[in-house]
Amino acid sequence: MRNESTDPLGRTADTIPVIIAAKRLPTAKARGAYRGIGAHELAAPVLRSVLADVGLPADTVDDVILGNATGGGGNVARLAALTAGIPAQVPGLTVDRQCGSGLEAVVLACRLIQAGAGQTYLAGGVESISTAPARAHRGDDGSLEFFDRAQFAPLATGDPDAGVAAENVATLYSISRERQDAYALQSHHRASAAALAGRFVQELVPLGGLSEDAGLHRKLTPALLARFPAAFHSAGTVTAGNSCQDSDGAAAVLVTSLARARDFAPDGLVFHDSATVGNDPNVMGVGAAHSSRKLLARTGLGNPNDALVEFNEAFAAQVLAVADLLGLDPDCFNRDGGALALGHPYGASGAVSVVRLLSQARLRAEPGLPALAMISMAGGMGISAQFSWEKF
Repeated sequence: MRNESTDPLGRTADTIPVIIAAKRLPTAKARGAYRGIGAHELAAPVLRSVLADVGLPADTVDDVILGNATGGGGNVARLAALTAGIPAQVPGLTVDRQCGSGLEAVVLACRLIQAGAGQTYLAGGVESISTAPARAHRGDDGSLEFFDRAQFAPLATGDPDAGVAAENVATLYSISRERQDAYALQSHHRASAAALAGRFVQELVPLGGLSEDAGLHRKLTPALLARFPAAFHSAGTVTAGNSCQDSDGAAAVLVTSLARARDFAPDGLVFHDSATVGNDPNVMGVGAAHSSRKLLARTGLGNPNDALVEFNEAFAAQVLAVADLLGLDPDCFNRDGGALALGHPYGASGAVSVVRLLSQARLRAEPGLPALAMISMAGGMGISAQFSWEKF
């Protein structure tokens, strides 16, 4: 990436987006280690750590963009930025595309660089399920009717809970209980091995006495997984053992232009393109297959099995269905485990995938290595983003 003309789209170094720093909190079980910590307080230390990692002055940041799914409104990105000590002249923007919010925030920052709207952005996501406010509809008489989640699709279309949708996916795409359990076990074993080898250390920002992801189950066995009953349908195959845990967490990356990146880092993830696609809400878990197909058709990435791929593991059923649809080998993605082991802090999970991609790419140190992040979303949507690791 030394020459201005090396970008295939003919962009100059001022409008080529690059991610040069990425950090995340260890994920904690909802109502666990972070149970009394608000979303802005989870995000603030991650924002500070990303800036410190490259020695970038906070007053040179153009905006702070964070995804969030269960908050009570307001602007958690602005609140987090101020809590982090970022100067008041730096604004904040909060994005809600549910589970894809964190990745959407990163993509938006990259698009702003491409458009020439700025040079430096902090982007990512945060979720505090533990402190999320109660939600209620107000009746004509002022009475409150509390509900667990927002509506994502018309009831006539179908707006199932995530677990029911995962059962729908398992049935439609013939994903057996055995495959789901085997994949879940692989995720836990991979994550445990990665933690033991220290592959998460450089990306983690300890908080609240937690320095390791709380969802790791190092002694999980096939026999133990087989004991879990169906969680969402009496004759179903989706269980607590092959589903992710609800988690609190935060992740953030520093997105800047290639021209500026050279002053602060020797390498990074160069953003190429992204696609977001809608699909049937009744099988929301396969949205990432549709967004990835659209993206890969545009970018021309031939065999994604040769790339670094991070795909959020809400349920083993939907991961395997997407893998089948894309021709992905489960042995070739989420090589350090995924959300089935590490947990799923909704609004942060897409950004966690990007943090993981940068860490893995730096370990591989192969210039031009493609990297793909993808996630399916509530309401029937998928978002995918493609990068490559480059030396500057």
